[in-house]
Amino acid sequence: MGVMMVIGLFTYRIILRALGVTDYGVYSAVGGVVTLFMLVMNTVVGAVSRYITVGLGKGDPDRLRTIFGTSLAVMAGFCLLIALLTETAGLWYLHHRMVLPPERMEAAAVVLHTSLLVLVVNLLSIPFTADINAHEHMGAYAYISILEALLKLAVAAAVWYSPADKLVVYAWMLVAVALLSRGAYALYALLRFPESRTPWHADGHLVKEMGAFAGWNFLGSGAYMLNTQGINQLMNLFFGVTANAARGVADKVEQVVRQFATNIALALNPALTKAYVGGNKEYAFELVCKGSKYYFWILWIIAIPFFTDADILLRLWLGDGLPADAAFFTKLTLLCFVVDFTPGTLNVLVQAGGRIRRYYLWTSLVAGLAFPITYAAYRLGAPAWSGYVAFCGVYLVKSVVMMRVAQQETGLSWKVYFRKGLWPALVPGLMALMVISFIPEVLPPAWWRFLVSAALGAATMGVSIWHYGLTEGEKSFVRSKLHRK
Repeated sequence: MGVMMVIGLFTYRIILRALGVTDYGVYSAVGGVVTLFMLVMNTVVGAVSRYITVGLGKGDPDRLRTIFGTSLAVMAGFCLLIALLTETAGLWYLHHRMVLPPERMEAAAVVLHTSLLVLVVNLLSIPFTADINAHEHMGAYAYISILEALLKLAVAAAVWYSPADKLVVYAWMLVAVALLSRGAYALYALLRFPESRTPWHADGHLVKEMGAFAGWNFLGSGAYMLNTQGINQLMNLFFGVTANAARGVADKVEQVVRQFATNIALALNPALTKAYVGGNKEYAFELVCKGSKYYFWILWIIAIPFFTDADILLRLWLGDGLPADAAFFTKLTLLCFVVDFTPGTLNVLVQAGGRIRRYYLWTSLVAGLAFPITYAAYRLGAPAWSGYVAFCGVYLVKSVVMMRVAQQETGLSWKVYFRKGLWPALVPGLMALMVISFIPEVLPPAWWRFLVSAALGAATMGVSIWHYGLTEGEKSFVRSKLHRK
């Protein structure tokens, strides 16, 4: 995760300088059109991962092979559907609604088509990556992820020196990266896991069952994508590609942090699912509380330097050609991401139980309010950053709804979750935020100030986590590890 974060940040620095603010704004806006269809990908990822993990946990090889073969067939069907939508509705939206420089329309069309190809490759690889994660082969996942990061670094270097249209070169080379990296996942799964060699076939009953699961999951993924990529499109309509470029910088920071956080979740989610399916609910509930607590601590430590010195960090990273509002957008993006990701273990718990209808109905209805609120704010003349405020406020309310409905569907008390999961996480975070808030008042803006913020924030978090965040059992575990060292 550390290697990927460093490579990812350096790669983006090269790409932004090579493409420039305008072309990167075009890529962010047009790629977002296809990314809207990623809600389908996220929906199916949840369904496939859940069914493969449950099949593995129940120890039924025949059932596992049926699940895998059906998953491949479902992926192929979704690929055809998304291709049809992109090449019809997507093209129409590109040419008739998007606000783009006229001289870049041809390159924008290439970005649309290549983004579709990348999405299709990712969709077809889902059953293989889900199988690797279900078997908890984190080593393979780590090595292939580092390979993908290095390939993207090579792409950045190639784009920098390319004499051709850099945006077009970048778009096509990302297709090549997707083919190589996702092919590596598929090859590893084929060599290691017998069920992954099952030819694709459609089990009617299982397709119906997975379709119902994915359909309700669709609401949750759809609301999130509407509130991220949808708002990105609203920014394009109301504020143009300059705002998209600033949001693109903030989104890139979030992508790096999200990859970091998602990899942590990959280590937790299979264990949580297997524990709940196996009947060990108390252990599953414990993992839910601990997972949320650990997620918040890790993400908050990463975010702290940005809260005080986002402008300094981004200029060190990207140079002086920074889009306007990029620093402010980055702060708001990280805050929104922490609010959204921290209670994510509740999603895994409810999916493990399989009773997701009411959960996704209520949480999606609440989450879906962010987009219309943002649209109304923009129509009334609100600034671009008001979309982040709407997102954060709505998702705080959504977290409350998640806790109450998860209690009804799984038996996890929302009071226990708040007492053992959220409250121990929030106290250290608030203490660290209060301490570092004084740094801009006493230290001048300089490249070394963010080091002071990071060090002081991490130290405050560490002390307060020890005193207010850890249970006695967790403290004993830490002491035993330190004693061994």
